[in-house]
Order: sequence, then C-alpha cells, then structure tokens
Amino acid sequence: MGYVAIKGGGQAIRGAEDVLEALRTAEGEHGTPLTTQAIENQLRLLTSRIVSEGGLYHPQLAALAIKQSQGDTLEAAFALRAYRSTKPRLLETCTQDTSRMRLIRRISSAFKDIPGGQMLGPTYDYALRLMRLDLANESPEMFREVAREFLAETPEPNLPDTFPKVVEALRAEGLLPPVENHTETPFDITREPLIFPVPRSAALATMARAETGSILALAYSNMRGYGDVHPTVAELRVGYLPVMLPHPITGEPVEVGEVLMTECEVVAMYEDDDAKGAPTFTLGYGACFGHNEVKAIAMAILDRALQKGMRDGPTNPSEDPEFVLLHIDGVDSMGFASHYKMPHYVTFQSDMDRLRTTQQKHESVKQQDVNQQDVKQQDIEQEVQV
Repeated sequence: MGYVAIKGGGQAIRGAEDVLEALRTAEGEHGTPLTTQAIENQLRLLTSRIVSEGGLYHPQLAALAIKQSQGDTLEAAFALRAYRSTKPRLLETCTQDTSRMRLIRRISSAFKDIPGGQMLGPTYDYALRLMRLDLANESPEMFREVAREFLAETPEPNLPDTFPKVVEALRAEGLLPPVENHTETPFDITREPLIFPVPRSAALATMARAETGSILALAYSNMRGYGDVHPTVAELRVGYLPVMLPHPITGEPVEVGEVLMTECEVVAMYEDDDAKGAPTFTLGYGACFGHNEVKAIAMAILDRALQKGMRDGPTNPSEDPEFVLLHIDGVDSMGFASHYKMPHYVTFQSDMDRLRTTQQKHESVKQQDVNQQDVKQQDIEQEVQV
C-alpha cells in the first residue's frame, strides 16, 4: 500500500462541522430548538454532572455546553473547562461551612432518627424503574398543571435554616477523632501538576471534578472486595451552600450567592492505634457541585481508601493515589482515547516496515530449517542404501 499527500484537509474539516450542525438541527422547520433554560431545568441532573466535571459552577453555561455537544457529557465538560481556563481569577474564598447549607435533601443510613429529622427531598430512590410512556406526549399545559397541583397540595414548610451535622454527634461521643486544624494552603489542581505523593486536598479536588462513571467504577471495585472500607453513610446532603467572599473594603466575609452541591460523609471501620489514643471510627468525605449523589458517595469511599493507602501503602488499586487520581479525569481520558483517531501514518508505516522485515527473517529461518531437514533426509537415505 502506498501513501500520498492528501489535499483539501481544511475543506473536509469544515464539511464535517457542517454535517454535525445539520444533524443537530435535523428536525428542520418543524422542530423546536432546545433552550438552555429547558435543559437546565428539565435535565437538571445532567446539568449538575457537567458543572461538577467541568469544574465551574455555571448552570447556564453547562446547559449551553450540553446543547452544543448534543448531550455528550465528556465534550460538554471539556467545553466548560476550556471556557473556565480563559477567565481571570479575581478572588479566593475562605473555607466554606457546609453546615450552613439550605437543604433540599438530607438522609442518614447510620441512624433512623437524626437531629432535625430525615428529609427525603427529590430522589428516584423509592420510585419504580418503569418507563413513563405518558411523558412521550407532554404539553405545556401538562407542565403548568403539575406545578399548580404541587403548590396547592404542599403546605408551607416550617423548616429551620440549617441542620446540625450527624458526624458532630459522633464526635461528641468520642466515636470520631476531633477535627484537625489544617493551616496549609489547599492544593490547586488547576495551576499545579500532580507530583506524587500529593496531599489529601489534591486528591479531594481531583475527585470533585472527576468523571462520574470513572470514580464510581473504582469505588465499586473497593465495595466488591478490592479494598476494606465497608462504609455506612453517616449523612448525605443536597442543598444550596452560601458562598462567602471577603468584602473589598472591610475584609469581612459577606455572602455573594449560593451554589447547589452534594456532600457525603461515610463512617468506616474503626482504627485501634495506641499512638493516637482511644480507637475511633474513620471518616471518608465527598463533595461536588450540583445534585450528584452517586458521585459524592463514591468520592467519600475512595477518600477513605486513599487515606489508608497513603498511610499504610496501597494493597489494591483503589488505595493507590497515583492509580486512582490519574485515571478518573474524564477530559484527560477522553483526550488520550480520542488522539488515536488522529493521523498516525508515519508511525504505522514504521510498524509495517518492521513487521515485513520480521516476516522476511521468519521465512528465511523457516527455509533454512527446511533445507536442513532435506539434507538430513538425504543423508539417511544414503546410509540406508549403503
């Protein structure tokens, strides 16, 4: 096979973009373009996934990225992350207090009764996984009717602004170690490369914007036995966290807005270390932008596994920081997989040349063996004749 220079590459690329856009608008004049508002609200869990994996809390831009990428989550997260990289960093927040979250959902698997009570909120956990065929023919009128019925039947909630943390009750009993005061600056994964060993803050930041399926797969490996975490969800929270920034004049923290986020704290097997005092439970932590409970739980499990691996040395992949942190970023993984679609003409030509040379050597050795066998056969025949 011969290789020749190909002309018209730029024109072909523009043509590919035109075809992609034509497929996106395939409904033509009878179709209704998706609005970013509709994507943000009706596909809110998808939007939550993109703001988390894109590392930028901007639901409107996340919805636009979903529309632009035709629903490809990796492409959407890539676009959002690329957009974020073009913006200057004006301020940095102080450590945020998640106990101040305005909750829409809050559960605990560790206790039936928790301070403030369980709040089921919006969830598919208790619904049958059956196809709702009535959604195939929804209309704006049906939308409005659902909203009217919900508002008419839902009483005015008499809920406190905040709820106490479940793990604080465990700490008060001495079942969890006290909170350590960390003074070091958190690791910034957007500006510093991961050079192992890395601090826990680097691991948490990497997992917070990891691809949901990747982090779930590694956490699941730990659940199935490639690890020894065996966690219990002390508390899972979904809500709006007030964002505090320093006032430009006084320097005092002021609330500038809020972000939807999911937080999970899991309690794992206790440790009995005489050097640290009385044995206590261990804690794993997960938090990410948006409403993404599976990711937060998986992150908390891997956080606990990585803490164990960093302390005692990894005994399985889910406890190895380098293995975990370098394989859970969806944008990095997608980029490396996609690069195989790029031209590799020269390297493949080299591979073929080496293969052909090896085949020729193999044939030469094989022919030599045949010739030697022929010579031996002739010698045997001559001895028999003698």
